[in-house]
Amino acid sequence: MAFEEARAEFGRLVRLAAPIILAQLSQMGQGVADAVMAGRVSAADLAGVTLGGNVYWPAMMLISGMIMAVTPTVSQMHGAGRQAQAGEAVRQALWIAVAGGLLLVLLMNNLEPFYHWAGVDARAIPIAVGYLHALSFSVVQLMMFFALRYLCEGMSWTKPAMVIAMSALIAKIFLNNLFIYGGALGPFTVPAMGGVGCGWASAVVINLQLLAMAVVVAAPRIRPAGLYARFSLPDWERIGRLVRLGFPIGVTTSLEMSLFSLVTIMIGTISVEAVAAHQIAMNVGGLAFTVPLALGMGAAIRVGYNVGADDLDGARRSAWVAVVAAALFSTLAAAAVFFGREHIAGLYTRELEVLTLSAGLMLYVAFFQLFDATQTAAIGSLRGFKDTRAPALVAVGAYWLVGFPVAAVLGFGLLGLPSFGLDGFWSGLTLGLAVAACALLLRLRWLASRFERVREFANR
Repeated sequence: MAFEEARAEFGRLVRLAAPIILAQLSQMGQGVADAVMAGRVSAADLAGVTLGGNVYWPAMMLISGMIMAVTPTVSQMHGAGRQAQAGEAVRQALWIAVAGGLLLVLLMNNLEPFYHWAGVDARAIPIAVGYLHALSFSVVQLMMFFALRYLCEGMSWTKPAMVIAMSALIAKIFLNNLFIYGGALGPFTVPAMGGVGCGWASAVVINLQLLAMAVVVAAPRIRPAGLYARFSLPDWERIGRLVRLGFPIGVTTSLEMSLFSLVTIMIGTISVEAVAAHQIAMNVGGLAFTVPLALGMGAAIRVGYNVGADDLDGARRSAWVAVVAAALFSTLAAAAVFFGREHIAGLYTRELEVLTLSAGLMLYVAFFQLFDATQTAAIGSLRGFKDTRAPALVAVGAYWLVGFPVAAVLGFGLLGLPSFGLDGFWSGLTLGLAVAACALLLRLRWLASRFERVREFANR
């Protein structure tokens, strides 16, 4: 019976996660398109886009993480049959989206001094600054898109995000080609912008995605939530509840992203070739990560739904099915990266030095797949239980008290040790992920069997 229940749960998880996987792959595909198309202009253009993104994404994830509180909130309402309350929660999340987005716009347009202070290769700085300036025209819209997307996913409808993301990828490739290399658009001639063009292409695509999702949430399947039923002024009590739940989510995702981003900045002191190789390896790792990430997001929905329905045995089963599925996939992904690393690197670059460095870094990508997959599935499951503070504490300890110091010491050769360069930086990243995975799995094991604690979290 236990096996049959697990198999049935796996089927439900896959039906939820499969569209998320395709949506995440399409989203990652936009990053790959940026890397490949900017990299074919020059290593400096690829490095500029990378350095811009490595400041943008951690800051963006901090704000979007707070909005991500919509998913467990709505999924538990859905499980309890209280869908009509979901619209008000999302309207308040939209206020968070607007306020947080405006703060990000201010940050993104004032980062040039930081790059000079960090000592990154001067060739990449104007590209990074221009890329961020272009992206700033779409940040508020992206935060609003997330709020609407998480409403759909909380209602167990994941296909719209998939369709929109796949369409956005096609538009992104077309617009990248236009803005990066230049060309004619009707009666207008668009100048070649190099890496900066990636930012303008993304800005246009994000605005189109928001318009599409605004139409989707008016569909009959989401209409019971009543999002468009009325206009709501800020309700500080509800906003506070979302922030208390979502801020740790944002901290968790932002701290992990920040670790990778700061290491990228440090690698930027080596050369643009080193940054380009690092970005290629990160792109490959990110593509492999999309499936476990989708499984974790599916777990948050399934666990939240079962908690709302007071099926706590079912919630525990949902969590562990997601963790096992992520671990199995990561094993296959690691083998594919390990044996295909040189061929994969050749798809990104023609420069011999960049190709050699990136192929070497993919050995680390293959090694940390299991850690990365299991920790994200565990985080998603804990999020479904509305347990968001413990993962944030784990992120602080694993990434910043373990991963970052080890990366800095081995990468730069501090404390009297020799400098291992790229290998040292990536060793720290891998160790941080391993510690996080172990701690989060222990937390999930502890919480999933304590039903009174789960009910306490559900009432937050």
